[in-house]
Amino acid sequence: MQEPAITEQLIKDHGLTPDEYQVILDLIGREPSFTELGIFSAMWNEHCSYKSSKKWLRTLPTTGPQVICGPGENAGIVDIGDGQCVVFKMESHNHPSYIEPYQGAATGVGGILRDVFTMGARPIAAMNSLSFGELSHPKTKSLVNGVVEGIGGYGNCFGVPTVGGEVRFHSAYNGNCLVNAFAAGLADTDKIFYSAASGIGMPVVYLGAKTGRDGVGGATMASAEFDDTIEDKRPTVQVGDPFTEKRLMEATLELMGTGAVISIQDMGAAGLTCSAVEMGDKGSLGVRLNLEDVPIREEHMSAYEMMLSESQERMLMVLNPALEAEAKAVFEKWDLDFAIVGETLAEDRFLVTLNGEVKADLPLKALSGNAPEYSRPWEETPAATPLTDMPEVDAAKGLLALLSSENYASRAWVYEQYDTMVMADTAVRPGSDAGVVRVHDTSKALAFTSDVTPRYCKANPYEGGKQAVAEAYRNLCATGALPLATTDNLNFGNPEKPEIMGQFVGCVKGIGDACSALDMPIVSGNVSLYNETDGVGILPTPTIGAVGILPTLDAVIGVAPNAGDTLVLIGETAGHLGQSALLKEVFNREDGDAPTVDLKAERKAGEFVRAAKAAGLISAAHDLSDGGLALAAADMALACGVGVKTQTGNTGWCFGEDQARYLLATTDANAVLALARKQAVPAAVIGTVEGSDICFGDSTLSLAKARSAFDTGLAQKVA
Repeated sequence: MQEPAITEQLIKDHGLTPDEYQVILDLIGREPSFTELGIFSAMWNEHCSYKSSKKWLRTLPTTGPQVICGPGENAGIVDIGDGQCVVFKMESHNHPSYIEPYQGAATGVGGILRDVFTMGARPIAAMNSLSFGELSHPKTKSLVNGVVEGIGGYGNCFGVPTVGGEVRFHSAYNGNCLVNAFAAGLADTDKIFYSAASGIGMPVVYLGAKTGRDGVGGATMASAEFDDTIEDKRPTVQVGDPFTEKRLMEATLELMGTGAVISIQDMGAAGLTCSAVEMGDKGSLGVRLNLEDVPIREEHMSAYEMMLSESQERMLMVLNPALEAEAKAVFEKWDLDFAIVGETLAEDRFLVTLNGEVKADLPLKALSGNAPEYSRPWEETPAATPLTDMPEVDAAKGLLALLSSENYASRAWVYEQYDTMVMADTAVRPGSDAGVVRVHDTSKALAFTSDVTPRYCKANPYEGGKQAVAEAYRNLCATGALPLATTDNLNFGNPEKPEIMGQFVGCVKGIGDACSALDMPIVSGNVSLYNETDGVGILPTPTIGAVGILPTLDAVIGVAPNAGDTLVLIGETAGHLGQSALLKEVFNREDGDAPTVDLKAERKAGEFVRAAKAAGLISAAHDLSDGGLALAAADMALACGVGVKTQTGNTGWCFGEDQARYLLATTDANAVLALARKQAVPAAVIGTVEGSDICFGDSTLSLAKARSAFDTGLAQKVA
């Protein structure tokens, strides 16, 4: 096949700037071939190289006594004792999901699951964080339905429980939805597998499904803004097969038990190119690939197509040659391809041939280590104007408006499409502060949550970044878990705009400070930039996925109190309404500053909640975040089917979103208050669990009316 000539337009179509192309010319001393241009495009795009974000990602805290493996591998690893570890990561599939919602979301789930089992871990839990445009937008309903079906279709067939997540709606996502997928798995600490190749002349083995033309150029597409050519990008979306992935997982885990695996890497973004280069780079080795040996499912595929295909359910492995027969037998048993497609080289070289013809011959380390790194100009986000005209609203009316809005109504319509109980280890299902899954062969359990408030991040990126981590911390503590570590998915607009880069920098600084203060290091993550359509960017959305540990299931704190319980509010309430849910949903305003996050107060309050549970003093707990005390109290009332009564209907007191706060239910308020005094944590009795109404002072909303609004607020609007 005749390869196209390298032109300025072709270079631009591959997402490379003239300066970047000049670097390529300087590196190799000649014009690249078409396949080589594609390889550089794949390795140097934003999605794979993090060229705009690396400078700031290095500032994040990534170590701690609990951390076995931090960022840089397929997923992060944290020790949970008893010779076991939890392996987890979050990653985006935003652009593909907007173009082709079902397959985009489905393959996002498939990719994150492979990241986990590639390291030797069996997946035990999944979550997702979804951001959509306004429901009045003509595309939103189809996106919501397609994405949710895709997540459920893949995860349910694969057989992993979805235990948590979040869904939001805002006009900023009208042209660019966000689909962030999280997965966690369990592994033995002495049976972890890494991606760094080792040994010279070792066989490089292709594993899994065959290679097709789906997804060619997907990583480059994910590193560009959308415009009116969006439909032309549909062929860059991959197609997933969860049943093949299930077989691939079982085969991979069985293969790891044979001792044949020297190193292993998932074929994700940029497919064969990225997996081979990363394995070679981490092991300081070169790699030779013979493409005629790659299993393909379409005729006459070119070297360019094979190297850039993002066909799903594939892995690349460096094999112990003495165990080739045993390894091959495992994959033949599972009816999957096993093909030796190359070898490791002593020299710094990435050599790609097809039927004896050299298609690429490049310095391997230059593809990874010499990728561009930019210190983008950035502007600090101007300080938000404080909210001065504080709105007042009848508490019951304000609460009803929140409960009936798509942003705060029940998410049951979403998570009921997911299998939340497969594997029979789910102890707390979606709908609580965090999902909880039992850990086999121990008394322990793991808790999972995903959090961010984009309104805060736009108004005040630093405080918004802190708050995302703090809310994840609170959700874990409110469930009784000790927070262990975090993963992040940093979703932003075009980093070439100084104001957008300023949002990114501010959020990363806030995340870093919060992770340090709360002992929740970042062990893995993903950056998704250029989330813009026709120049309109999303809200800054740095999603935080967090994992915590519980010593036993008895330590789990539920969200449902008992009739007759006393309600105790933990933390200081000043009535902060800037950027609040009330302001947005009731008054259609997004003004004021984000709430300040006192990280010392967050830590003390979280430690207090866990101590109160350990002392047997509380029957339920809920963190206070969006919607403040009013929404938290309503959540607890709806969870137990009994009303609540509190002392006042003051708007700031009911709906303020001051941080570091929890609502606790107890039968011994005096003991809770005494412990709070001992630990110097603000605490006050604010009401009781009784009756059939939700009452804030004289303002009353019947529980029946609240439930009707809550149950239908999203479901009826997306159907």
